[in-house]
Amino acid sequence: MKETIVLYPSPLRGHIVSMLELGRLLGKHHPRFSIIIILSSASTAAPVTNSSSITVLHLSSTAAPAAAELDQTPFDLARHNTSNLRLALAAIASAADLRALIIDGFSDAAFPVAAALGVPTYYYFTSGAVALAVFLHLPTLHGSTTKSFKDLGDETLNIPGLPPIKASDMPWGMHDRSWRMYGYLLDACRNMISSSGIIVNTCESLESRIIRVIKEGLCVPDRPTPPIFAVGPLVESKVDGDEGGGDTRERRHECLSWLDSQPSRSVVFLCFGSQGRFSAAQLKEMASGLERSGVRFLWVVRPPPQDASAKSTSGSNDGDDTSIEKFMPEGFLERTRERGMVVKSWAPQIQVLSHGSVGGFVTHCGWNSIIEAVHAGVPMVAWPLYAEQKVNRAFLVEDAALALPLSMSDEDRSVSADELAKQVTELMEGSGEGKVVRERVLAAREGMVETLSDGGSSQVSLAAVAALWK
Repeated sequence: MKETIVLYPSPLRGHIVSMLELGRLLGKHHPRFSIIIILSSASTAAPVTNSSSITVLHLSSTAAPAAAELDQTPFDLARHNTSNLRLALAAIASAADLRALIIDGFSDAAFPVAAALGVPTYYYFTSGAVALAVFLHLPTLHGSTTKSFKDLGDETLNIPGLPPIKASDMPWGMHDRSWRMYGYLLDACRNMISSSGIIVNTCESLESRIIRVIKEGLCVPDRPTPPIFAVGPLVESKVDGDEGGGDTRERRHECLSWLDSQPSRSVVFLCFGSQGRFSAAQLKEMASGLERSGVRFLWVVRPPPQDASAKSTSGSNDGDDTSIEKFMPEGFLERTRERGMVVKSWAPQIQVLSHGSVGGFVTHCGWNSIIEAVHAGVPMVAWPLYAEQKVNRAFLVEDAALALPLSMSDEDRSVSADELAKQVTELMEGSGEGKVVRERVLAAREGMVETLSDGGSSQVSLAAVAALWK
């Protein structure tokens, strides 16, 4: 019976893509294992098929509660499939030597299922060590107060390994302890601590100090910390997209042809992930800031959420210019057409960041975007929007100095045109703090390339976890 590893991501495209990359990495470096990835019937990714190194199993469809009965979270989507997952794991275990189950935080409902079957469970943490420190320390923070983070406001939280974090900057789902989402997150954090190990999408060269703090047990003061394996960075190798918004393109995207005509390192790229939408007023403010800066730019714009056209356009770039122009200041596209390009909804982010004409990146601080930018040697301006991105921003700006900050309104977290123009100009001109950030990113890129090379720390970590399965 062949030794088998099962991967079970939550039904979110970004998590599925990242888990697939982990499966490919295992198949490449440790071919003795048979790799099976189990996908939920609720998966939001494009169809995934078998490859030479990965077998894909799709769980049977399970009737989910009506939206009126349940405001579903990613945790709920995974919980609907626990009975089918139990049957699938039992069948695999009867036909193969099932050595481990790898899940992510949102598929936490699989943890007790695997425990009942006696299968060692590992968590794959798709974000970085900075966010992992927050998750591992959440049970400790929960026990230290009866208040919700939303009620603590700007009170500072001391999380080992991290710069001071405002309670209001904690991941959104953690803000109110009365929320069902908070309970799911707390359970997932506790199960993660009890797991056989945590595989993290980061590398020693990028987050060495935070990884060391976690391994020393400072984030979990009352229990042993599970083994930590930094095997990243893992980014999409088969799909030209952003974190959850792209699809495969046969034709080269027009923005890449436009970049071909721009001077080296002269263009700032603005892209905010698959969920990054702004109000119409903020879009106009951003346009004004870019115009005032005088900088060349490539800007991915999604329609405002309140607009009728704001339904998901993931992977689509076919909207006409008027659907973009109506959100811009009058005449903006015409006045900036010699030095700027605005595309609707999607651009091939990895290819854009790797293009020689791109010299800066205004980002929402999603982890995939961060590691893609560092790997390409592109300095950043940090504009966090949702999830754990404010925590990532603290690491980027205050700890690693890989990004310039943006001053935001305390009232609605908006950014003024003058502020965007100032920070983009400083980054692209390489003056002041912009020069420091540019140098730091280039050094971080060299460290990342080394850690991914043969014998690098990420391969050593992957071998270490694989050794536990033999």
